[in-house]
Amino acid sequence: MILDAFNLAGKVAIVTGCDTGLGQGMTLGLAQAGCDIVGVNRKIPHDTEQKVTALGRRFTAIQADLSRQDDIGAIVQTAVERMGRVDILVNNAGTIRREDALNFSEQDWDDVMNLNLKSVFFLSQAVARQFIAQGGGGKIINIASMLSFQGGIRVPSYTASKSGVLGLTRLLANEWAAHHINVNAIAPGYMATNNTQQLREDAVRNQEILDRIPAARWGKPADLQGPVVFLASEASAYINGYTIAVDGGWLAR
Repeated sequence: MILDAFNLAGKVAIVTGCDTGLGQGMTLGLAQAGCDIVGVNRKIPHDTEQKVTALGRRFTAIQADLSRQDDIGAIVQTAVERMGRVDILVNNAGTIRREDALNFSEQDWDDVMNLNLKSVFFLSQAVARQFIAQGGGGKIINIASMLSFQGGIRVPSYTASKSGVLGLTRLLANEWAAHHINVNAIAPGYMATNNTQQLREDAVRNQEILDRIPAARWGKPADLQGPVVFLASEASAYINGYTIAVDGGWLAR
């Protein structure tokens, strides 16, 4: 039955940045589909942990600074020690800095690129090695952005990093499909999270955004649950290197 292909019972997913917003929403979607969760964050995500365990799933937290590469190997090792295996990676953790390109600092460039792109590659590499050690097969889901397709303004390092995520997703899919590892991405549109609070509180800018979205509303974390479960499941076994826009039609306008 086709619905069985979406069942994630017995799978273990590493989700970075799962404490709030989109990360928490995707984590709960995976848990509802049957996944046990390894949450990687700078702080212990107590609220997410409680919500996952209330669904009857296991949850283990790993504190790490993903902008520092020396933490990455230990993340996978710890996940395997605690949960037995890894089947899915969701590279969700990210950050943004806003400033005119003429005034943008090297520090703001490096802070964003290290977390949003460099850590995505090296954590994916570590997890792919674990997938292969387990006999092959696995799912990697990167979180891209509307700015993987568009330029934006006042966010040069964020735009560069998310454009890089789209390209990296394709490259890793090309190399790792032979190991039965699917690498794909989700590009959220304008979502009602902490990152967009400033935009939503600006009445003029908020209306401009809504006028451009065919669905006429901001997205919610729950809107990513279906796509992430799909890409994490066998239902997407023949999808490789693709970035799915979950944007209410923003890119179609």
